Amino acid sequence: MTSHLSLLGTVHTAISLVPVAAGLYSFVRHGSIEPSTDSGRIYLAGLVLSVLTSFGLSSTGGFNPGHALGILALVAVGASLLVPRLRFLGALRPYLATLGRSFSYFLLLVPGIAETLTRLPATQPLAQGPESPVVRATLLGWTVLFLIGSALQAWVIRTRR
Repeated sequence: MTSHLSLLGTVHTAISLVPVAAGLYSFVRHGSIEPSTDSGRIYLAGLVLSVLTSFGLSSTGGFNPGHALGILALVAVGASLLVPRLRFLGALRPYLATLGRSFSYFLLLVPGIAETLTRLPATQPLAQGPESPVVRATLLGWTVLFLIGSALQAWVIRTRR
């Protein structure tokens, strides 16, 4: 079973790889996605473009869970940029800002994982759909990695204070 990508699907996939790579680089280099760095700015721009281009795509013919996750990722990253200005949050600000950006990265990859596993390898994809055990297991692993990473980020913020 081969799944062919439309031109928009191909463009969206290429654009979506930009925030994935920039976010990964940011995590490795800075321990988090920092909007003040080049990689952080590239991540933010790539995330917005990735979500916007996803709206032209739908295997169901309309609004789907992937679109909802994209909107949620934009809300999370938008809130993470606003949080440092909210004085009433006090000492929670760096934690919430970092968590928001990390959560947006987590959400960015949820539909990406499902799509990748249902399309690759092209001749015989690893999964038949988003409900496949391999997709569920991979997403569970991704969730655990996100939780561990977020706890580690919080610990680093705390130890730097």
